[in-house]
Amino acid sequence: MQPRKSRRTYKWLAAILVIVVLAGTVGYFNRNALAMWGFDVFLSGSVKDRLENSYQPLEGHEPVKTTYKPEEPFSMLLLGVDQRDKEVGRSDTMIYTVIRPKDGAILMVSIPRDTYVDIVGKTTKSGNQWEDKITHAYAFGGAKMSVETVERLFNNTIDHYATINFTGFREVIDAMGGIALPITEDLVNDDPDHEKFVVKAGKELYNGTEALNFVRYREDAGGDTSRAGRHQQFLNAIMTKASHVQQWTKIPELISIMGDNFTTDLTPQHMIDLAKSMLQSDNRTIYSHTLKGNGHRKVNHGAWYYFADEEDLAATQQLIKAWLDPAKTKAELPLPEEYQVKDQKPVQSLSSQTKAASEKH
Repeated sequence: MQPRKSRRTYKWLAAILVIVVLAGTVGYFNRNALAMWGFDVFLSGSVKDRLENSYQPLEGHEPVKTTYKPEEPFSMLLLGVDQRDKEVGRSDTMIYTVIRPKDGAILMVSIPRDTYVDIVGKTTKSGNQWEDKITHAYAFGGAKMSVETVERLFNNTIDHYATINFTGFREVIDAMGGIALPITEDLVNDDPDHEKFVVKAGKELYNGTEALNFVRYREDAGGDTSRAGRHQQFLNAIMTKASHVQQWTKIPELISIMGDNFTTDLTPQHMIDLAKSMLQSDNRTIYSHTLKGNGHRKVNHGAWYYFADEEDLAATQQLIKAWLDPAKTKAELPLPEEYQVKDQKPVQSLSSQTKAASEKH
């Protein structure tokens, strides 16, 4: 017969084993909750400190919404800046984004970089409105001029902005171990006037250089429209990888790598709260639309421009306005035309099943 003390010890060990098994089982089905707990306990303070240098409000363009409220949708202009060394650079990517934290829903409207627009805040020598490619707004007046130019284009305000230098992002992608991209055919950039590179199709993961070449590829038939679509796929891929539990411990390293390559007028606490809210959502959905139009030269041998389709521009303005309405439920949100044709399927729905599959990467 076992001594009483040994039996008591056995019971305690059994109880602990049961607790561990239960915790593991609960953890499997609530990995995000455990990740949030770990983030709050071990990383939140460190991340907040590292984000301080990225906080750069725009002078003369104060955000209307300065505090984070999950129930309030807000707009944000994402600028992917093609900047090398200390040059000013241009906004290679411009995406008007509406984020609805409570719904876990994001609307991303890509603006082709050659779109012909009024550049707000810049005039000709004679005092007339300056008209040019929208990508040049950043070169002329940085994020502020880009924000105000896009606000006029869509006739909707922009609450916040964020700029990302693709050079820094390349290093971040490498630190994450690469990302999955939907490349089914080799991308060959070999035009005499373009940077030369080849991105092979069918790879499980792509490193930072390959991912950036994916978004910079510009020799397919779709032109700027296809390129904008790749920009959205690129961002979706990063969000997918970042949502994995195992990536949380890398956050301080990733933010350190980004360093001066990332700026925003979201406060560090706002960014942390937003990231936690979106990553905890059981069903995050991202809907995307690229502004329709056609490209041609205004004069023979002149610059090539992309002219927005007026009907699509008007529809996009109304789409953005509806998404910014906090009174609308997720089910009531209108969707871009692409999804009305395709049974309203989102670009990406990260349900538990999708996350489980994607964690193989």
